[in-house]
Amino acid sequence: MRNILDKIHAPNWLIILFAVVIILRIPSFFEPFSYGDEMIYLTLGEAMRQGMTLYRDIHDNKPPLLYIIAAIAGNVFWLRAILAFWNLATIYIFWKLAQVILPKREKVQKVATVIFALLTTLPLLEGQIANAEVFMIGPTLVAFLILLTRKLDFKNLFLAGLFFSAATLFKVPAAFDIPVILAFWLIYLKGGKEEIKAFVRKTFFLLLGLFSPIALSLLWYFLKGALAEYVVAAFLQNVGYLSSWRPVVSSQPFLVKNAPLLIRAGVVGLGTLILYLKRAKLSKTFVLLSLWVLFSLFAATLSERPYTHYLIQSVPPLSFLLAILLADKTLEQVLVIIPLTLTFLVPVYYKFYYYPTTSYYGRFLEFAVGRIGKEAYFAKFDGNVNRNYKIADVVLKSTSKKDKIFVWGDSPPIYALTRRFPPLKYVATYHINDFFSQEETIRILGFDNPAIIVILPNAPGFKELSLFTRKNYILIDEVDGAQIYYLANPTIRALLAR
Repeated sequence: MRNILDKIHAPNWLIILFAVVIILRIPSFFEPFSYGDEMIYLTLGEAMRQGMTLYRDIHDNKPPLLYIIAAIAGNVFWLRAILAFWNLATIYIFWKLAQVILPKREKVQKVATVIFALLTTLPLLEGQIANAEVFMIGPTLVAFLILLTRKLDFKNLFLAGLFFSAATLFKVPAAFDIPVILAFWLIYLKGGKEEIKAFVRKTFFLLLGLFSPIALSLLWYFLKGALAEYVVAAFLQNVGYLSSWRPVVSSQPFLVKNAPLLIRAGVVGLGTLILYLKRAKLSKTFVLLSLWVLFSLFAATLSERPYTHYLIQSVPPLSFLLAILLADKTLEQVLVIIPLTLTFLVPVYYKFYYYPTTSYYGRFLEFAVGRIGKEAYFAKFDGNVNRNYKIADVVLKSTSKKDKIFVWGDSPPIYALTRRFPPLKYVATYHINDFFSQEETIRILGFDNPAIIVILPNAPGFKELSLFTRKNYILIDEVDGAQIYYLANPTIRALLAR
């Protein structure tokens, strides 16, 4: 035990940094049920706690690890608490990796670690929110640390692959960090027959570690009778996100339709080729970090969706490069401007969202000192937060734990607050529009009548739902424009209560 404690010893400056990170995360512990993706995670986590099978009985399109953590958490506070301690562990691992990537450059190591800690904590990149990206970079950093510090035998390569797999089971784009290592090995491959065999062997062992947990997850869902749903939801449906915010171009030729994606792949390929050709004049550190930036930015822009938290995958190499620029005194202090320029160009070109930091902490201070009340504080997150809480209160008072509800509109927070589920497996309106149909939705509602139907203002048009609701339900309340309907038929109501 003493040896383990010695190995995880942290210097005083790092402990102070941990304290700063915790202080910066305090406001996140007091946030309401508001952030849409987190509400989906918590809803699916609660479904797991109640014995439902992911993907078959309840749907979202990410691999299972994030929902397992949400199931352990149970609410926003504990989900954010788990995230905070996970982030501290990730910062520590990053610092250990910094000692390997930037040896004998203690000042640069410190600067890189501070930058990494801030970028994965502050609202600027949604670091305070429990998205998959903040979780997945931890296992990825462990994998890099193993591959860069240990003998590349079967045990260590397989172990590194397991950590890459854990990252991928949080979110599939994490797998794009593996080519960083493969390209790095190839760049310094001398080309002899034995070296080529060694490269193939290392790659095989690494990928074996990657695919083993994924294969076990496939077996698990096969035994649960949900294999097809798991494969489609967690893996295949994500293919549909590629460039999904561009206009519909399905009728165009393959090269035209996928030109932006192919161009980005070409940039990655060209950058890798340049690093290969200039490898003799560049340090291995610069080559590794440049490769890391290239592949992580490619992963972050797969869908061309401007969600800020996607960029967290690029934070590790970005932190190293910024530290070299700010604190190093070598030729590479100038060279890092090239990959840094690309890193900052991407969010500008793709118009990634921007989340202000000062106003985030400002509104919490107003709440903490009593200048604004809870309702006013909640309203600053989303104009619908207080409405959703009021709707949830009505639902909780009008239903039992076994009752089902259906919400049409901005629905996930209401499901998460009430711990009630719809009769179909989709908990977000956009999931129904993207992966299901309104006709099938009405059919299921007619077969398995939910106790309550909530129709939110500004929800997408759904004429059949309006007709179905008016025929079978009575309006019992209206909250800020949201209509709450209760099942009218007492016979069906009694059957549902059994």
